[in-house]
Amino acid sequence: MSEATDRSDPSRVPGLDLLRLVAVAAVVLYHYGFWGPASNGVPQVALPYLASYAQYGFLGVPIFFTISGFVIAYSAEVRTPVGFAIARFSRIYPTFLFCMTLTFATILLLGGTNFEVSFAQWAANLFVAAPALGQSYVDTSYWSLVIEIVFYAWVAAFLALGLFPRRIDAIILVWLCITFTNELTIDAPIFEKLFIADDSGFFAVGLLIYEYYRGCRDLKLYSILALSVGTSVFQAIHKLEHLGVHTAGRSTRAS
Repeated sequence: MSEATDRSDPSRVPGLDLLRLVAVAAVVLYHYGFWGPASNGVPQVALPYLASYAQYGFLGVPIFFTISGFVIAYSAEVRTPVGFAIARFSRIYPTFLFCMTLTFATILLLGGTNFEVSFAQWAANLFVAAPALGQSYVDTSYWSLVIEIVFYAWVAAFLALGLFPRRIDAIILVWLCITFTNELTIDAPIFEKLFIADDSGFFAVGLLIYEYYRGCRDLKLYSILALSVGTSVFQAIHKLEHLGVHTAGRSTRAS
């Protein structure tokens, strides 16, 4: 198999699939052991005795963002901006469309009084970012897909400018600067969405792991990586506090 073929299939990097499995397990544990019963009152599928541990399962999503940072850097290096966009679209959208439509049909047929969905909602979800069109997601988990797409858009733009992956270090430093400037000053929602300011540290760590993977071992890399890891820890703590607000401050400590 040629080097070009190997680099176009980053899923073959040893350990990635195992890390994805860990992230999936964490998210499933989180929803069944904490978020469902604490926020939505769904005792039928709750595992309350796991709540004190399951509350941290939300970190599975940031793990996916970190993996994405690595994988996107790995695959984008050998593609043009247009080729990158086409590759991402063909990999993500057909699967999203199938799963979203399947969920829609299941709710429509079997949702009963507990779940509701409309054809207008389904149509808005065809554009992925349904809330921008005044509709809710068919499945609320698609919020993370919107974040991924914004990340892809930035990568495509930097590819077009010739900055990616050549200037990953500079991109990350500016990105983290914007993140903390927004967090510590105006805290504008538009900046959070446009610059992924709530999850920038996780993507940055993935990008820097890729830099390390391809042979970079200098002090600059380690310094920016330390800054990115610190940002990730800050953002993870911030998310945990935010979850407490959305669950009405319910205690998740074991009794």
